[in-house]
Amino acid sequence: MARTPIAFVAGDISALAKSVRAQLLQRTSPPGHVELLNILARATGHKNYQHFRANAVGKPVDDRGGPAVQHDAVDLKRVQRAARHFDDHGRLLRWPARHNLQQLSLWVLWAGFPSRCSLAEAEVKALLSRQHAFADDALLRRALCDHGLVSRTADGRAYRRIERPPPMEAVALLRHLKTGAPGQSEAVP
Repeated sequence: MARTPIAFVAGDISALAKSVRAQLLQRTSPPGHVELLNILARATGHKNYQHFRANAVGKPVDDRGGPAVQHDAVDLKRVQRAARHFDDHGRLLRWPARHNLQQLSLWVLWAGFPSRCSLAEAEVKALLSRQHAFADDALLRRALCDHGLVSRTADGRAYRRIERPPPMEAVALLRHLKTGAPGQSEAVP
């Protein structure tokens, strides 16, 4: 079974050394492997190694064992292709043919919904009418619900935005539309 590397980071090496020294002085014999892991974990403020490991699991490490810096990859070409479906005011001009561009475009509409607020169907229709230019708000309402961005009651009378963080590409598209020139091929800031 492969060993999963766990990053060990100490905010203050001097405090780490003092803590390890104090714990070693309390011992009458050299610590074993697991005991040394517990000493190091306690030196960084954890109860023991298992507590340390539970907090560290799932956090990526780089090749040197340190915490890896994660950057979500943003497909700038996809963002630019989606931006071509919007006008200079951020209104959706046409429904994209490609499913992945539809998904990205829906995040722009999602961002226009007020958070933590229920809206009647007429209010949603008016809100979407301001955000698109091809006069098919029913398609957009269904797509927003189908993609899990907006919830609606069984009778379809009340709609509510589902609060969740947008993917990095959606954030890049929103930023691009805010700064203008959505259809151009310049890089997204």
